[in-house]
Amino acid sequence: MPEPVEKLSAAQRSRIRRLSMPKELAPDEEGGELNIIPFLDIITNVLMFVLATISVTFTTMIDSEPPRAGGSSARAPTKPTLSLNIIVVDKGFIVSAFGQRIGEGCTGPGSGTAVGLVSGSTNYDFPALTACAKRLKNQVPEAADETAATLTANKDIPYQVIIGTIDAIRKGDDGQELFPDINFGVPK
Repeated sequence: MPEPVEKLSAAQRSRIRRLSMPKELAPDEEGGELNIIPFLDIITNVLMFVLATISVTFTTMIDSEPPRAGGSSARAPTKPTLSLNIIVVDKGFIVSAFGQRIGEGCTGPGSGTAVGLVSGSTNYDFPALTACAKRLKNQVPEAADETAATLTANKDIPYQVIIGTIDAIRKGDDGQELFPDINFGVPK
């Protein structure tokens, strides 16, 4: 037989009810931890947005000098100079040296492009330009120590062609240093 259950008095029930009710804390009594999860959510979203919108660019530096203003006060050179000038156009390279234009094939004075495009394509012939620069540098023994060349390009020439031109005239195929000091000219 089951044991009889004692009934609680009214005071006991009141006390249990009072103690089991949630107690509101005063603002100065509030304690506990700061909820930083919403803050971290915002920071994570902002960080993801920044990473998604950043464009990464890699740059390279090429040592060069800006064009110099020449005037009538410039002295004439005392020894023969090569004064290599290369103009990049859409049909190839116009080369000037010794104060005159170099003709087709870089064999002597002439007009037009000294080094044309690769036959049957629209690609520039950088190995032929290297050979031309080497041939011109070796023509004048007094100019063997000359390291400067001026490079000018039309405005519609792609940047990669200009960089290829610089690379082509800096060193020869055999590692001989040709014209490592590149000056940029202004097209007229």
